[in-house]
Amino acid sequence: MKASQKRKFGRTGLDVTAMGLGTAPLGNQFRAVPEEDARAVIKGAWDAGLRYFDTAPMYGHGLSEHRLGESLRAFPRDEYVLSTKVGRLLKPVPAGGLTSFFWVDMPPFEVVHDYSYDGCMRSFEDSLQRLGVSRIDIAFIHDIDVFSHGPELQKQHFRTAMDSGWKALEKLRSEKLVSAIGVGCNEWQVCEAALRERDFDCFLLAGRYTLLEQDALDTFLPLCEERGVAIVLGGGFNSGILAAGAVKGAHYNYSEAGPEILERVAKIEAVCRDYDVPLKAAALQFVLAHPAIPTNIPGTRTKRHLDENVALIGHPIPGEFWAALKKQGLIRENAPT
Repeated sequence: MKASQKRKFGRTGLDVTAMGLGTAPLGNQFRAVPEEDARAVIKGAWDAGLRYFDTAPMYGHGLSEHRLGESLRAFPRDEYVLSTKVGRLLKPVPAGGLTSFFWVDMPPFEVVHDYSYDGCMRSFEDSLQRLGVSRIDIAFIHDIDVFSHGPELQKQHFRTAMDSGWKALEKLRSEKLVSAIGVGCNEWQVCEAALRERDFDCFLLAGRYTLLEQDALDTFLPLCEERGVAIVLGGGFNSGILAAGAVKGAHYNYSEAGPEILERVAKIEAVCRDYDVPLKAAALQFVLAHPAIPTNIPGTRTKRHLDENVALIGHPIPGEFWAALKKQGLIRENAPT
């Protein structure tokens, strides 16, 4: 498969490339990215034929949207698909008054969660301004999951999003200001709950369908297939370990990987060596075999890593490799490959 291959985005009428560009790292995630590197990554993605770009107000507290919009202005708007997210508003604060676990050297704006109708409309309009565009193709309600808010607050935010924020996105869709609406978060269970309540077109699922995790096959992914709902797969390296391998300090779900995860990845790597398959190639290609997942959006902060991802998504992988993973119980028997 080529990274630039066009694939249907569920029932929406949109086409996305098999690989898109996730731009969280370009928001200075964990470490600063020089402006020239950010521009080189986005231009490199375009030159490689990638035509789907995802961002969010959260990523660098507006920095990712600013950087992506600035670079995309060099290209025809009708030739790419753009997604961003609602649910977080950015409020100005005195310079130097911000600290964050995820972001460094960010603009002086703090995040305020607001999943109401008015909040989502304001979020959408603010994103148009930061990106410098007049429309967004896909709008996701962002992070209404337990990981982001804890169990009690999550219930409140989920309810507000389903009863109020949903109406904002549905109105934008009905007025053709967006082509597709969905939810983007770290838990497939929350995505499934949202789909059972509201008529969403798509979901951005981060880290919950990978070489290490396939529980979404139980009910969520079959439901998406049944309803023609598309999945954007984010976090396909499980925040690092499926790129770095089972090395000390490798990250899994934004924290240092524990011994069980390290052991499992080491076993997958052993099969990779047997069949001469790079671990990253297996991670990138595995998710795209599922019929509900048309696109995989690995994020990167350097053009070198971008070029590597583009090459590896097309790396030949024999069927025997996947069969060996299944035989050893390293991926589920019912996982499409």
